[in-house]
Amino acid sequence: MSGWDISDIPDQTGRRFIVTGANSGLGAAAARALAGAGAEVILACRNLDKAAKVAAEIGERAQVRKLDLADLTSVREFAASVDRVDVLMNNAGVMAIPAKRTADNFEMQFGTNHLGHFALTGLLLDKISDRVVTVSSWAHRFGRINLDDPNWERRRYDRWLAYGQSKVANLLFTAELQRRFAAAGSPRLATAAHPGYASTELGTHTESFFGSIVSLGDRLIAQSAEMGALPQLFAAVAADAEPGGYYGPEGIAGLRGYPVRCGSSSGARDERMAGELWELSEKLTGVTYKMPRS
Repeated sequence: MSGWDISDIPDQTGRRFIVTGANSGLGAAAARALAGAGAEVILACRNLDKAAKVAAEIGERAQVRKLDLADLTSVREFAASVDRVDVLMNNAGVMAIPAKRTADNFEMQFGTNHLGHFALTGLLLDKISDRVVTVSSWAHRFGRINLDDPNWERRRYDRWLAYGQSKVANLLFTAELQRRFAAAGSPRLATAAHPGYASTELGTHTESFFGSIVSLGDRLIAQSAEMGALPQLFAAVAADAEPGGYYGPEGIAGLRGYPVRCGSSSGARDERMAGELWELSEKLTGVTYKMPRS
């Protein structure tokens, strides 16, 4: 697998991908690579103007549709507009932002990064023929799920702990989704990936001094968005991507390099927590999963 890049993407002619947050960064890089391999790509984005520019660069294989993961009404409207999709790439996210709430009164990072994608996947499930890829982060390692207060209503808000919670939730969701696919006898795969340290716009929206640090790090240390997108592309199209597999860069500390299978924290592998988080997520979003068998 080491050295895998976009030249290794199999022909995707006739296949359709949804990439959330494809208006910039990793999502845009992934959309370009997939379309370059022949796929039709739906850019599911909140910022339609930015998405339109990316779609124009890609050409006729790209289309833009409105999706605001911080609003379950928007999630439902988007899902209703889709008739079929081969691969859903849950890529969009926010990182370490000040305390904010979604349209449904969820903490913004948990609501966007996890609950929005949880609802979207559930609403699209019977239309997905192949894979669900969810983008997590190295930061999942300091994440802890607080089932009693997932939306920071009774605790003092900490932007980094909230981000970590949303990212470990992404991995718990992937693992539980794969278990449920297997139990239902479904051939579908749930996989996950992280980009290492990639230069994207994600860190510029923290509204804090950290944004300046990120900008400096992007210039000195970070790999490109194109390199950062390789793990999620591998998880989406590689024939040897494993059920429930988690992929990230091969370099030191997983910050840079080509995609390889990578490890996760013990908290991300907690099956009891994964099941409880799933039940809570269904309750909060109102989206109940019905597992397809074929």
